[in-house]
Amino acid sequence: MQQLIRISEVFAPIHEEILARLGIGSAKRLGTEYWLFSRETPLDLSKLEAGLFVRWQMSVDHAWPCVPEQTEDFLEKATRALVRKFATSPLQQVMVSPLVAGSPHPVYKKLASQLQQNLRQEFCPPRARLDPEEQEAEALTLFGLLGKEGLFCAMASPRSCRGFYAGGSKYISHNAPHSISRAGAKVAEALHFLRLFHPALPETTRWLELGASPGGMTAELLERGFAVTAVDRAPLDPRVASHPRLEFFAENAATFLPPRGTLYDALLCDMNGSAEESLAIVLSKRAVLRSGALVVFTLKTHKAAGMEEILALHHRVLAQARRGGLELLAQTHLTYNRHEFTLFWRVP
Repeated sequence: MQQLIRISEVFAPIHEEILARLGIGSAKRLGTEYWLFSRETPLDLSKLEAGLFVRWQMSVDHAWPCVPEQTEDFLEKATRALVRKFATSPLQQVMVSPLVAGSPHPVYKKLASQLQQNLRQEFCPPRARLDPEEQEAEALTLFGLLGKEGLFCAMASPRSCRGFYAGGSKYISHNAPHSISRAGAKVAEALHFLRLFHPALPETTRWLELGASPGGMTAELLERGFAVTAVDRAPLDPRVASHPRLEFFAENAATFLPPRGTLYDALLCDMNGSAEESLAIVLSKRAVLRSGALVVFTLKTHKAAGMEEILALHHRVLAQARRGGLELLAQTHLTYNRHEFTLFWRVP
C-alpha cells in the first residue's frame, strides 16, 4: 500500500529523523514537503510521537507517475481514469491541489484547478460550489495532489487526511481589511482545522485571549462575530482597540482576574516565552472556563534544539494539561506556524 504524508519544509533539517521515528525506512520525496512510501497498514499518527510533525496523510488509491505538463491530453486521460475507478463511490466533494503550494510555476496550479473542475462535474455537479468547510469531516472526498512527479489520489474523509483541502492548507490572505499581523492568519487556519473535530463555534462564543498585543488574533476573532476579552501589558493596535465587542485589560496575563461571575466559552493563548509557563497561566484560568470550553494553545519550541527536545517538551506539556484537567482534542502544525504547533483542548 502506497501512502503519502506531508511534513513542513520548516523541519527540513530533521526530515530524515522524523521519517525514521515514524518507522518509514525508505521514502520518495515529492515536491518540497511530501513523502511517498509503501507500508502494509496506514500510519496511526495518534500512537506515534513523531506524528506531531505530519500535517497531512493519505493512503494512495490511484497513482500516475508522469510529468503532467509534458503528457499529451493529461487532463482528459486523468479524468477518464478517475471516473472509471471511482464511478460508484459516494463522494461528497473533489479537492485537487498542486504538490508545491504557492509555486512560482503556475502550470501545476492551473492543471490542479482544471482537473478539480472536470471531476466535480463528473462526480458532484449539484454540489460543485460546496464550500470546503461545509464538507462532512467523516464523509468521503476525492483528494488529488499533482506535480512534476505525477498525480496521486485518495478517496478518504477529511478527518482521516487531516484537512478539508488536498494537502491540508487553506490559503488565507494577509491583506484583508481587518488584518493586523500574520497571527490573524494563524488563528483563522486554526479555527478552520478545528472544524474537522468540533462543530463551528457560534457567534455567541466569548473568548479570553492571553497575550493579545498587537491584536492580530483579536481582530480575526472579532471579524467572525465573537466577543473577546483580551489581556496584555502592551497596547492593542488602534484599528481594533475600540471595537464594541472587545474588552481589553492592560494587565499581566499571569495575574489577571476577570470580573466576578464572568465565564468564557473559549481561551486562546499565543504567548511568547516558555511553553510550560504559558500553559501554567492558561490552567490558572480554568475556573472561568465553562464546561465544554475550548482551549487553543500555541506550543512554542524555538528554544528546543532538535527533534528529541521538541518531542520531550511536547510530552511534558501534554502531561501538564492532563494534570490540569484538560482533554486533548487535536494537534497539528499549521501552514502559518513556524517552529511551533497548535494544540486544541476541551474542558470536561
